[in-house]
Amino acid sequence: MAAPDYVPTDTRNRAPRVGLPMPPARRSTGQVRPAALGSEQPVGHSLGRPGPDQGYALLLARSFEDRLVVTEGEAHDDVVAACVAVALKRASIFGRAPVVHDLEIAFTLFGFLGAAPPELVVCRRSHLAGAAHHHHRQRSVADAVPELTLAMTPSQIRASFPGAWRELLGMEEGNGT
Repeated sequence: MAAPDYVPTDTRNRAPRVGLPMPPARRSTGQVRPAALGSEQPVGHSLGRPGPDQGYALLLARSFEDRLVVTEGEAHDDVVAACVAVALKRASIFGRAPVVHDLEIAFTLFGFLGAAPPELVVCRRSHLAGAAHHHHRQRSVADAVPELTLAMTPSQIRASFPGAWRELLGMEEGNGT
């Protein structure tokens, strides 16, 4: 590309440019990216579980909208928010992004993909109320579901549901929690 007339182009008479002296490079600290999550993430009640591409679960949840059986007194947004939190917990246990099976398991556990026992409907109505607006409600719902349940396959969940819904959700008989 041609240079304008006012730009000197004859470089034969100029000395080579000398750079600034640079100190030696520091040794790596082992962390490749400053924002990368280390292996020591805090674990505990209401802290959640980090995982990759978690927002994708909201897109996957849309594919269930026409199949969800939501009863009177339950808000659709609360149902989706709480079940997405459970699905994200399952996905993070396996160290991957959420897939459709994570959401299928979450919706099945709470009886939203078919007929649910009346006791479960009453229980889920109070436990999921306000989940769309309250992060701590989402966390408490997800924290309550045992990891052993989330490690099951969708077919194992369907085989155990609705007979063992209390055990699947980590709720003891009689106290509703």
